[in-house]
Amino acid sequence: MRETMADRRGMLLILSSPSGAGKSTLAQRLLQSDPAFTLSVSVTTRPPRNGEVEGKHYYFTDKSSFSQLVKDRGLLEHAEVFDHHYGTPRAPVLEAIEAGKDVLFDVDWQGAQQITESDLGQSVVKIFILPPSIAEIENRLHKRATDAKEVIARRMAKAKAEISHWPEYDYVLINDDLDRCYAHIETIVAAERQRRMRQNWISDMVKGLNAEFEERST
Repeated sequence: MRETMADRRGMLLILSSPSGAGKSTLAQRLLQSDPAFTLSVSVTTRPPRNGEVEGKHYYFTDKSSFSQLVKDRGLLEHAEVFDHHYGTPRAPVLEAIEAGKDVLFDVDWQGAQQITESDLGQSVVKIFILPPSIAEIENRLHKRATDAKEVIARRMAKAKAEISHWPEYDYVLINDDLDRCYAHIETIVAAERQRRMRQNWISDMVKGLNAEFEERST
């Protein structure tokens, strides 16, 4: 008997890292290569950047509407980052994992903590991505060329605090080689999908085996 996507409960895979450690690149690679994954689309109060599409990259909203979502408990997690608010809508995440889809989260340690403490926490798998050095973080942020110098300085100042939360994660990887780091993520995903609690079909399989024992004894 071979299980299908519908026969298992999906996982909530959280990738976290300080800015510039390569988390977003790894996340995009996973989404492109593994059709069982869907990206959790966050809602944010920050304005769209060039090329960002509503509903694909983010749901863009104002602070008043965001506050109402928090009040209505419609978010799995939410946080303020660099003067803007970000949050994860709960309903589409629950729908996905119940359908056997895996949901990928690109969030910081605060978001990871809130999702873990939510009613969906049993489905969470957390991976923290470390850079090979602090100098490499700064180099990557400058090469990205999407933030002003003062924003890069703020991200660098925050990196130490973010890295301090590595013990809260299930797995910690060093992104000193993108291909090797991604291969480790693939290994983790494959193993986590085999956890007993995610295999909805096993109970029926065991019932069938027990039925065979009963038939043999009669």
